[in-house]
Amino acid sequence: MDFRPLRAFIEVVRQGGFSSAAKTVCATQSTVSKAVKQLEDEIGLRLLDRIGHRSVMTAAGEVVYRRGLKLLADRDDLMAEIDEIRGVRRGALRLGLPPVGSSTIFAPLFAIYRQRFPGIEVRLTEYGSDQLASVLHAGEIDFAGALLPVSGEFEFQPVRREPLVALLPPGHPLADAASVTMLDLKDTPFVLFASGFALHRMVMDACRRSGFEPDIVARSGQTDFMVELVGTGLGVTFLPRMIAARYKVRGLCHVALDEPDAEWNMAMVWRRGAWLSPAAQAWLDLVRETHGRVSWPDNSPAIERNSLRDMSESGHFAIPGVNES
Repeated sequence: MDFRPLRAFIEVVRQGGFSSAAKTVCATQSTVSKAVKQLEDEIGLRLLDRIGHRSVMTAAGEVVYRRGLKLLADRDDLMAEIDEIRGVRRGALRLGLPPVGSSTIFAPLFAIYRQRFPGIEVRLTEYGSDQLASVLHAGEIDFAGALLPVSGEFEFQPVRREPLVALLPPGHPLADAASVTMLDLKDTPFVLFASGFALHRMVMDACRRSGFEPDIVARSGQTDFMVELVGTGLGVTFLPRMIAARYKVRGLCHVALDEPDAEWNMAMVWRRGAWLSPAAQAWLDLVRETHGRVSWPDNSPAIERNSLRDMSESGHFAIPGVNES
């Protein structure tokens, strides 16, 4: 946006002549004259009549001067707002988070982000990990909290890895077992997350690998409700260990799930090659600062960021109708 000819014209009017205007804009008088001539050529009308050593505005010049003052003021406001966005003083962060685990993992990050960037509006979308995929794919959000592995069209930063545990009701025959398999639970009714949740898919995949379809007695998107249902003896549900540990419902039993790939690998995901606004980049920097190495249970060695990238080929974080596995 080249406002220099307009600014030169405004200063000629303000200063009462080309010589004074040239001093104000730190240019030669010839440069100012050429700038005003350029503006006149662009508009197609004369803006100034030169009477002796004075320059008087024409009718067109009066309109351009009046409108030009506002245009220059708006331009200055525009650049000030852009500078605020560039400096992460204003803007918006569009973030998609799944209900499972977000309060434990991401709430502390929200507090830090808000403290550092109080002028940034955080627009939160809440779905299951699988549902967030299509929203992220469409560019409606900047980031999604999702379970690894993800499809190749996404970049990701690993955040947390946890084993899955089975939550069994009091008195269940396997309540005291050190671990259980899906096949062990074949005859127990299942309380599962709704189909848009990655945990639903993970459990169903594990059951099918074991050769059976579970008896699903309830589906929900509310962890508290599911745990309460298990506590009444309705069936078994499955949660990451760190989340299950928060629930102490009337003797509810937590038993390790002994299944291949029975791990909950949470990551922050974004579209590969997507432009990230300063507000979005600041969020990613914070996630990397806080979770630059994946937090593993039982003090097992952490892995370097993005070292799970080879898992992305299986496409489990898939776009419905595009890259479903």
